Amino acid sequence: LLTCWYAFIMELLENFNSWLGGAEEWLWTWIGTGIVALAALYFTIRTGAVQFRMIPEMFRSITEKTQKDETAPDRRKSLSSFQAFTISAAARVGTGNVSGVAGAIFLGGPGAVVWMWIMCLFTSAASFIESTLAQLYKSRADDTYKGGPAFYIHRGLGSRWFGGVFAVLFIFCFALAFTSLQANTIVDAVNGAVATYTDPESMSWLPIVLGLVLAALTALIVVGGMRRVATVAQSMVPVMALIYLVLGLIIVLTNAEELPRVISQLLTGAFDLQAVGGGAVGAAIMHGVQRGMLSNEAGMGSVPNVGATSSVSHPVKQGLVQTLGVYFDTLLICSITAFIVLVAFPDVSAGGEGLMMVQESLRTNFGDWGTVMLAVIMFLLAFTSVLGNYSYGEANMNYLTRNKRWLMAFGWAVTLMVFVGSVITVELAWSIAGVSMVVIAVINLVVITLLSKPALKLLRHYQAERKAGRNPIFLASDLPEINNVECWVEEDVQDYLDERDRSSAKP
Repeated sequence: LLTCWYAFIMELLENFNSWLGGAEEWLWTWIGTGIVALAALYFTIRTGAVQFRMIPEMFRSITEKTQKDETAPDRRKSLSSFQAFTISAAARVGTGNVSGVAGAIFLGGPGAVVWMWIMCLFTSAASFIESTLAQLYKSRADDTYKGGPAFYIHRGLGSRWFGGVFAVLFIFCFALAFTSLQANTIVDAVNGAVATYTDPESMSWLPIVLGLVLAALTALIVVGGMRRVATVAQSMVPVMALIYLVLGLIIVLTNAEELPRVISQLLTGAFDLQAVGGGAVGAAIMHGVQRGMLSNEAGMGSVPNVGATSSVSHPVKQGLVQTLGVYFDTLLICSITAFIVLVAFPDVSAGGEGLMMVQESLRTNFGDWGTVMLAVIMFLLAFTSVLGNYSYGEANMNYLTRNKRWLMAFGWAVTLMVFVGSVITVELAWSIAGVSMVVIAVINLVVITLLSKPALKLLRHYQAERKAGRNPIFLASDLPEINNVECWVEEDVQDYLDERDRSSAKP
């Protein structure tokens, strides 16, 4: 009887996955790609290409210290700008940077990577707008601030019910669907490493055991709240990025003679309109935009949930910091994956889909232990993404309710999805994430387009402060025409005001 039920459930999931895969391709082909491109171009023009001309300000803002609070355990009033950056990087730098990039190359050809780069340069303007809005419309919480799309929909557009609808959709997309995808990728990487040394069929129990272990680790961290998540992310993100970058650079340097061929493949695949009647270029654009957004999350409404938690002197500063995060994710981490794959596979169609190509490349360059190393890296990448996605979901739960029991139930739901993601198929995990992502991204891009005027006013205010030779500090009274701003009174920036007073008093 159990065997029959299992077979029935598997058949249902297979049929559901087939339908979902078709829906995902249709949505991205006819809706997602066009809206993302138009929004990216619009924000680039309206901000005067802020993502290019204010790169020095991004590095200046990321080092800003947070305010002090003598009553807090660590004497910090909220998360620092750097902590908010690392939490968002923990969510960004995950499966999309490794299996996502490899999958884009397999499905759209090497040219998909170039379109990931191009879209990164322009969608980073959308990331600036959404994170600036999140800071502007943030709300006070227990030991930090809370904010994100649900909050700026409510306060900026004046629609609480629509903010609630978005929060529910967002919780399903990131806290549940994307969390299951990250867990699924960890199991996939471990299975690849195990297959190097033994028969995978003899280890059929492994996904269940891994799922239980990952769920237990998730529970231990998420019950500690945002501060514990921030501490873990701050420690793990630099380590995992450095390990992966070092391995990638070793592969690139030891195969330097292959670089001209790789660069030629990238450019030809991206712009050769004669290739298969231009259809190959279309596939490269679609998969480049889709997987690029999955990787860097610019404009998706995810990063603002963390961007709002930091204590900064001006909303624009966190917008600049999160713009830098887009570059860190795509131009650095994703590029390393692309070169790892293309150095080993001149013919990407022969490499196998997604993570298989990365595993084989590492095995070719480092031996069997390369697949083990990838499993460790994928654990770090994907597990920190689980924590980042949890923090995203928690912000939206705080919008819906402050009831501790519901927040605890949410934490256990995330833990459950870690286990579920560990045992479902790779194809189903990616299809669910792909459909969820395009729905969330389209809604958020429309919303921040409607709310772009306050963000642009804040940008002009920031530039005026810099031009006057001051460290930019914003008070809601500076722009009284912007309504429904809860924070940004003197209490929220008191340390920065005191520091400015001390600086001006010096002879």
